Amino acid sequence: MQFYVDGFRGGDPDIKNAAACRRDRGPHAPLPEKVDVLIAGTGPAGLCLAAQLAQFPEIETMIVERDPRNISKGKADGINTRTMEMFQAFGFAEKVKRESYWVNQTNFWMPDPDNKGHIKRIGRVQDVADDSSEMPHILINQARLHQLFLDVMKNAPTRLEPDYSLAVRDLTVDPTADEYPVTVTLEDTGVNWGQTHTVRANYVVGCDGARSAVRKAIGGELHGDAAHQAWGVMDILANTDFPDVRQKCLIASENEGNILILPREGGYLFRMYVELSKLNPDERVAERGFTQDDMIAAANRIMAPYTIDVKEVVWWSIYEIGHRMTDRFDDVTEGEDRAPRVFTAGDACHTHSPKAGQGMNVSMQDTFNLGWKLAHVLQGRADARLLHSYSAERWAEAKRLVDTDHEWARIMSAPPGESMLDEGGEPRIVSQFKANLEFTGGLAVKYNESALIAPATHQALATGEEIGRRFHSAPVVRVADAKQMQLGHVAEADARWRIYAFAGAGDAGGDGSAIRKLADWLERDPASPVVKYTRKDEDIDGLIDLRAVFQHTFDELDYSQMPSLLKPTKGALGVQDHEKVFCLDHKGLGDIYDMRGIDREKGCMIVVRPDQYIANILPLDGYDELAAFFGGILVPAT
Repeated sequence: MQFYVDGFRGGDPDIKNAAACRRDRGPHAPLPEKVDVLIAGTGPAGLCLAAQLAQFPEIETMIVERDPRNISKGKADGINTRTMEMFQAFGFAEKVKRESYWVNQTNFWMPDPDNKGHIKRIGRVQDVADDSSEMPHILINQARLHQLFLDVMKNAPTRLEPDYSLAVRDLTVDPTADEYPVTVTLEDTGVNWGQTHTVRANYVVGCDGARSAVRKAIGGELHGDAAHQAWGVMDILANTDFPDVRQKCLIASENEGNILILPREGGYLFRMYVELSKLNPDERVAERGFTQDDMIAAANRIMAPYTIDVKEVVWWSIYEIGHRMTDRFDDVTEGEDRAPRVFTAGDACHTHSPKAGQGMNVSMQDTFNLGWKLAHVLQGRADARLLHSYSAERWAEAKRLVDTDHEWARIMSAPPGESMLDEGGEPRIVSQFKANLEFTGGLAVKYNESALIAPATHQALATGEEIGRRFHSAPVVRVADAKQMQLGHVAEADARWRIYAFAGAGDAGGDGSAIRKLADWLERDPASPVVKYTRKDEDIDGLIDLRAVFQHTFDELDYSQMPSLLKPTKGALGVQDHEKVFCLDHKGLGDIYDMRGIDREKGCMIVVRPDQYIANILPLDGYDELAAFFGGILVPAT
């Protein structure tokens, strides 16, 4: 973590200097009449977007919420490894790791062949494959995650906070207007119930759930099907003789249904998803009148011969499984020739079962994808047509999610016997779980070739860092202070691009080396994207951040001989940044070149988008290709 770049300031370094132009949030201050971005909904998707945009004082952001305050319990709880990598960029991954439950193993229980009325453990699977990520799969209260995002927002230069007790009633888009073309009608859902306020916005993002008013206003509809299966979920404090209650468990009984057990943070609380009953095709789950007592009774039947004695039900809900998504995630209909102005994210555009633990994760990844694009456009760094890529990229991933989750939910709710069909000598539910590990970790996302994702022309230079997938971090040592760390952890949720330059054999950064030539070209050549797109009033790494990795150990490198772009002076005082040069880990945690298939002889540069996805891989002398790639995305600085 870096701070003091603009001078010494005591106190909590997470609290940024407040911007002079921030909105007045006094008790009698009026609501704004115009904003750059209006976000509807303070769920994970909305807060993830707001936390990004809050860092930019020049972008006026407003986030509204129908409820009067943040939630306190219930809802989602699973955070996969990919989302944890994203949390690292926001600065609170370590806090989440400390407070959460880590899912290390998943256990499978099925009917005992010798007594089918009783369940028996039939297998264990390591939940996070070795070296799939440096992060754990964790479980934590969704309300706590909300608060962590709210803290990031409140500590940002804009001091952004939600406007509670306000909901989007309707909106209209004027496609002929260049500025503030979206007129939003907000309705008071609090003390002044029913009163309305009009806000004009450049962009609106609907993160307002499956009944999204934003989606309906742009003509979006959720299409799909329902499994006609009632499930209950409850967070409980309970005693039980079931031996695996502090491990994630999938339990299938002979005739009574299935259970998913998820231990929760704190050592005592755990969650149970309990299968209740099939529904008729025209029946809704609310018509059955299920209660928490029905869930507890069903759980005891399914878990026989084990029993559960519930001491407190902290939260519970009954739901039915559905798999639905919209045809598009923005307001541009087929045949329209304009950039989008309204977007949907999360449950507003895709819904599915909670069994694979993807809902909250995919929702946040939606807006992590959208946030930097909105920032680029609003800052004038990119043309507004960049925003077409949001729907194109995220729709495909939502479709993958819905299809995979549909199959997984079907297996978990299969009639007696069907979920126990052998595949390669093991129960189908186990083999399917193993096959889905990359998916459930959030690591299966691969964006297709586009202006933002280059062709795999030079993929052979880094075989373990696939273009279109997230940058897979690995251990390095920072040369200036010999600190062991993960290379990917230098990235922050700040809408900056990263170029990781991996030196070839013998390259120590001196005169005539490939790293020196690349750094000098990036710093000085008029064709360089750093020169062309960095503004005069910002640091040289304000948009494109170069980092170098060498094959030497830290004591073999002469830091004083490093190119000036790798130790630039920055900030109001012009102080030097010493955290851009790295080398091989020398204490056995792993060789990043071997781990990620980096060509040791030639080296390469890996271009990583602000949302941590690999955009391009190039040889160290691929100057023209690098310039052409950024030329297809960014607008020259003025």
